Amino acid sequence: MLGFTEDQIRRYARHIVLQGVGGKGQRRLLDARVLVVGVGGLGSPAALYLAAAGVGTIGLVDSDVVDVSNLQRQVLFEARDAGQPKVEAAAEQLRALNPDVTVALIRDRLTSANARVIVPDYDVVIDGSDNFPTRYLVNDVCVMSGKPFVWGAANQFDGQWSVVKPRESACYRCVFPSSPPPDSVPDCVEAGVIGALTGVIGSWLALEAIKLIVGVGTVTTDRLTIVEGYTGEVTQVHIARRADCAVCGDAPTVTELIDYELFCGVRA
Repeated sequence: MLGFTEDQIRRYARHIVLQGVGGKGQRRLLDARVLVVGVGGLGSPAALYLAAAGVGTIGLVDSDVVDVSNLQRQVLFEARDAGQPKVEAAAEQLRALNPDVTVALIRDRLTSANARVIVPDYDVVIDGSDNFPTRYLVNDVCVMSGKPFVWGAANQFDGQWSVVKPRESACYRCVFPSSPPPDSVPDCVEAGVIGALTGVIGSWLALEAIKLIVGVGTVTTDRLTIVEGYTGEVTQVHIARRADCAVCGDAPTVTELIDYELFCGVRA
């Protein structure tokens, strides 16, 4: 059956019997390559569900080490991982969950120097980063490379996500042409974040990536989904591709990756 082993038929049985996925969809997952940028609060649950789903190759990009303060929300890690490189600790957990999965480790920040080399090697990108420079960089390199990507963010009790199909839908810069002023948006260190919220957003990122790979359902392009964890309210805001967008517009002015730290008003 489409080259599945007996163990794979048992492991992915709930996908194989699922209308819209089936054996062909599971084969697409096994053949797929997904890059996860940022193995933190969002990247952790996203990577876990990608591995559980049988995504064949998962690339992990992160330069940090595990800190005890991460354990409140970054569910890929255990207390014993403190001090270890995140990509190495994450890879161990993902391989233990599903030996079918190949994990590619990139212990580095995504930068304008390496993004053009890394991103084109993947089918879908998940941006789980926690800073504006990386988010703009992921957007721009994915648009330039024609790679669909899913991005999300979470802070305090609130989260959001959207999907970008280059040249077909609004990109991140269509919604946020320029970064907010430095220090106007407190990060999780300053403001805190509910751990379970990152699980909700991260799981949605994985779901959207799986839908993109399988070709099932409606991916949330041209929509910004906003989750207010404190009240339980979920809002979808319709967005549209801008003809004057600097990256994906009709006459783009940004055609090469730029110094995003300066663009966002922060130090590298």
